[in-house]
Amino acid sequence: MLKAVFPFLCLLTGLNVFAQTGKLEGNILFKDQSPTINAHLHINEIDAYAVTNWDGYYSFRNIPYGNYTMTISTVEAGTTTVNISINNQSQKKDLILERSVNNLEEILVEGQSRALQLETQGFAVNVIKTEAASQRNIQTNELLNRSVGIKVRQNGGLGSAVDYNLNGMSGNSIKVFIDGFPISTYGSSFDLNSISPAMIERIEVYKGVVPGELSDDALGGAINVVLKREVNNHLNASLSYGSFNTTQPNLSGMYSAKNSGFYLRASGFYNYSDNDYEVWGDLVYNILPNGRLDYIKTKRHNDAYRSIGGVTEIGFKNVKWADNFSVGYNSSDSYNEIQHGLFMTTPYKGRFMEAKANVLSLNYNKSDILKGLDLNFRGLYSNRSRVINDTLKWNYNWDGNLSRDLDGNKIIRQDEGPILTTVDREIYTFRGGLKYSVNTNHRFIFNHLFQEVDREDLEEMKTVLQRKFAGTRGLQKNISSLTYELRLFEERLQATIFGKYYQQNVNKMDPVAENQNGEMVRVEKYFEKNSEFSGYGAAFSFEVTPLIRLLTSAEKAIRLPSENETFGDPGENIIENPQLNPEVSNNFNLGFNLGTLTYQRHKVSFSANGFIRDTRDKIMRQTRTNLNDAIESAPNINLGKTKSMGFDAEVNYVLNNNLNVLMNFSKFDTRDNNKYDNNGNVLVNYNKQIPNQPFLTANANVQYTFRNVIQKKSLINLFYNFNYTDEFYSIWNPKDLAGMEAFKIPEQYIQDAGLSYIFPNKDLTLSFDVKNIFNKQAYDNFAVQKPGRAFYFKINYSINN
Repeated sequence: MLKAVFPFLCLLTGLNVFAQTGKLEGNILFKDQSPTINAHLHINEIDAYAVTNWDGYYSFRNIPYGNYTMTISTVEAGTTTVNISINNQSQKKDLILERSVNNLEEILVEGQSRALQLETQGFAVNVIKTEAASQRNIQTNELLNRSVGIKVRQNGGLGSAVDYNLNGMSGNSIKVFIDGFPISTYGSSFDLNSISPAMIERIEVYKGVVPGELSDDALGGAINVVLKREVNNHLNASLSYGSFNTTQPNLSGMYSAKNSGFYLRASGFYNYSDNDYEVWGDLVYNILPNGRLDYIKTKRHNDAYRSIGGVTEIGFKNVKWADNFSVGYNSSDSYNEIQHGLFMTTPYKGRFMEAKANVLSLNYNKSDILKGLDLNFRGLYSNRSRVINDTLKWNYNWDGNLSRDLDGNKIIRQDEGPILTTVDREIYTFRGGLKYSVNTNHRFIFNHLFQEVDREDLEEMKTVLQRKFAGTRGLQKNISSLTYELRLFEERLQATIFGKYYQQNVNKMDPVAENQNGEMVRVEKYFEKNSEFSGYGAAFSFEVTPLIRLLTSAEKAIRLPSENETFGDPGENIIENPQLNPEVSNNFNLGFNLGTLTYQRHKVSFSANGFIRDTRDKIMRQTRTNLNDAIESAPNINLGKTKSMGFDAEVNYVLNNNLNVLMNFSKFDTRDNNKYDNNGNVLVNYNKQIPNQPFLTANANVQYTFRNVIQKKSLINLFYNFNYTDEFYSIWNPKDLAGMEAFKIPEQYIQDAGLSYIFPNKDLTLSFDVKNIFNKQAYDNFAVQKPGRAFYFKINYSINN
């Protein structure tokens, strides 16, 4: 009997042991007891992952009893492998690591870990990785335009004005940051296209709800570009050349001393393009002497762009008195010819804009100044100057020749007339923050942003007497935020709750001549406007299963009128409007992430998000219902009530780590909700779609990698991108009005392709790209045509030590 029962008991015991699982947790620290933040942990045998939080804490759940190998990857300590044994329901294993020099692969691991952490906080956020793009002829804005929910809208070719649309919100409602600092401080000569993807670690795109840590008045979202911060010595150089004489060299490097913590980081860029691509269509015509319109296909002749700049930073890292201390200098200069105003109907000749900026910066970061308390500070002083030169008062045709009437007389332009305006700005921007971690589950964050802009406009076409009546402009704002972060149930539930305070002061002085007692005297007229608002928001995420996470966020957001909107900008055809009110919007997001599903060689992930943007006093460029009022300059106005509703989704499929297919789309509807005017009359635009907004976009990106084709350990990457934009109108759409078709932007199907060859030692890359393969008409803002088919070649070389 015992002989029969004994094997059965052994089987039950074995099954019981096999079914047992345990929890593994602990803290990973460096030898100086500082936490290893964003360390990437992998239990190899069961393919389980974890990421350390800000205290270096990690945890694995439901690990079957047994012996395993765990790999820990960090930027500062490289890759470490340890043996672990799970034989209890709850086990703790603390580790001490030693900092060392890292390589490129470890940097990529850190970026992925940070991306995972951001995507599980509850915010509607995209994290764009730049590894593949850095090897290609892709601008940073092109990379953004391929991300879900984003439409980058550009007024032409390289160097033209750029507008970002996120889920129906656009313009200055979308704030752009460099390492968490407003890019507007650096001036128009330094923009995202001036930053090569090779210099970028990742791009964080927050839609609708913006964390308190990015303490600025972002109403509809934020784009935060995080630059690479390698600690090893390196040098990277690239050169791109292509159609329209487009030339773009970039150079960046860093020297880091081994023992003292001293480092020197520098980078430089140069961009040039003739932008002489062909344009045609309903808005491209010459006006003949008899008044007849002669529609033509021609090249842009007054659209060249050049920019040059550099960034230098020296400092100390990982020393006793600072995690990082640095001072920096940023200088940039640009020259931009202007082909036309808001519409393409009136080409300019001889109109151009020059801009310069000199920026000084100071950075200081220190963790654990007191136990659990971290401090960060950054200050910038920016001296910016812009000159708008347009001294020719005549009308010109698209062939560059003067327009004449039937008598042969030159035709005078019907706009503001010749200008030679200099706009000088001094900008002071300071941002500081404190983080206090009570424990692994509770953290408080305080941030404050202060910015002051002093501006002077000088119109040199005026007489000496008129110049004495030049006015001054000033704008000052303070934005404070307080955030509480909560982590519960082994971080399955994550919550972020924040409040924001906004304050702005607008002042201007305009001198005028007044008759006092029979004598004309100079009198200064002052205007001042103060605004104070408060906002608040929250983001929640909950892990239903290891593969499914629910995300929701909401915010009452405030956006203060910018300096350009308030005081105007001749270079961008914006007229002054100091009476603008701040925008206020109630933003809501609800979505989910379906984590990577793995089956043999296949991997699939999916995410979706629905949103509402209920906005009051929306600020936008004034548009008209009368076609004859499509003027070249316009002010910004408060639209009143608008509402945007929609959703976006993205799916990513990977086969055998060679084929990568990414598809996404965004659909929204933004309408004017103002039914009555101040007199109780029904408004003509009630419940109509806001003009100049593309409401449906879609992208598909395909990449395939061939290995060891020409040389052993070499890589050949093939790329294909498809972009679809649905039709939309560039002005308010009264459907019964004749001639409206001229202001309808048609459906657009734009396709790009390219390939890159990476040499075996990974330090040299050659790439070739074709943009807009089938030479289709491409439009963005106000029916301004973008470049057609274009070819580009790029060489990229890196040295890492």
